[in-house]
Amino acid sequence: MPGVTNDRPVGTATAADIAADDAETVALPDLMPWSVAPLRLGRGWPVAPDAASLKARWEAFVGGDPERRATLLEPTRARTLHTAAAQLPGVRAGTEPLAHASGPCPEPVRVLHGPFDEQWLIPDQRLIDAARPELWRVADERQLYLVEQGYVPGAGGPAVLACAVLPEGRSPAGRPGRIRPLYRRPGATEPNLAPGLLQHLSGTYDQEVVAADVFAWILAMAARGADRTCRVPLPVDPDVWLRGVELGRRVLRLERRGAGADRPRLPGGRRPYVRAPLPDRPDGLGYDRDEETLWIGAGRIAPVPAAAWDFQVSGVRVLEQWFARRTAPAEPGSLAAVRPKSWPQPWTSELLELITVLALLAELLPLREELTAGIGDRVTPGELTRARILPVPDRCRRPASVLDHREEGPGGQFAIL
Repeated sequence: MPGVTNDRPVGTATAADIAADDAETVALPDLMPWSVAPLRLGRGWPVAPDAASLKARWEAFVGGDPERRATLLEPTRARTLHTAAAQLPGVRAGTEPLAHASGPCPEPVRVLHGPFDEQWLIPDQRLIDAARPELWRVADERQLYLVEQGYVPGAGGPAVLACAVLPEGRSPAGRPGRIRPLYRRPGATEPNLAPGLLQHLSGTYDQEVVAADVFAWILAMAARGADRTCRVPLPVDPDVWLRGVELGRRVLRLERRGAGADRPRLPGGRRPYVRAPLPDRPDGLGYDRDEETLWIGAGRIAPVPAAAWDFQVSGVRVLEQWFARRTAPAEPGSLAAVRPKSWPQPWTSELLELITVLALLAELLPLREELTAGIGDRVTPGELTRARILPVPDRCRRPASVLDHREEGPGGQFAIL
């Protein structure tokens, strides 16, 4: 792989982490009060890039004798073969102890396993140390999630990311952030926003402001403050507001990936293609900056813009982490070792799409910097305090009471919430 370089990223992604002025910006927890800690899996094997591997892992798990099953589980203090656990909301899974589990694998669900990395998860609370059921209760096709990224001093990359699938919420490095659903209830009802905020902003801009507008603005403009808290500047100028909301919508469309005609695409001539077939077992990842070529073992993808290769989250290069999570060695005999024996073609398609998304997101960074530099007068925390929007009531920082279906608890009992 001549000319390949693995130099630390420079420029593009780092420019996204613009320091916020704490005195004139609003802390994200005051805008979206309810947040949930990241999921804590406790073991790696219930998540995988492909659903077929998860079903094979489950079959190997339930097919083992009791002693072997205990080893395969990788027990923790929170989860053993005898731990009682309820079904996750909206999911069909067994509730008997794993020591007696049998039958088919609970149907895997799509989750965001890390920045820009959608994978599959076995949605069985008996396998997950902390699954955060309150998140599952509000998950539906209209829900959106804002995921704060871990703070790493001097590292570049966005402070928040968005997704439409349930996020695991773990950052690639640094202190874990928080998961903030846009809505507190299913059906896009009860926005997870400070009470009175939408009405105040509607009056400020002399136009209706809805929850999705605020979400888009936050996605476009959130940054780390000097206090390391995620902070958001709110403009007084309605034209600046509209430009920021439109920018956030563009970012959201890219981070959600879309489907069909909405799928992200680079213009002809700039689209990445497989120039040399990817090997069955890639032995490394590298980048040739001069040739704009991504090497995957002896395979070659080009053109790959330097901005896509350089894109970081919490100081970690996204493409490197995505590749590592599919090729890192697994302990022989463990359930994590049950995976495709060769590089699947769908992974190549996902990689091409990821390169496209990162390149297009990088192209939006100058627009964000321009907006930040020209934001002008701001709606300050003091103004929101005088309007009695801040401080946010404590009840808004707790989950809403949501139970529109029965939830089976341990041993077949039903939960009463």
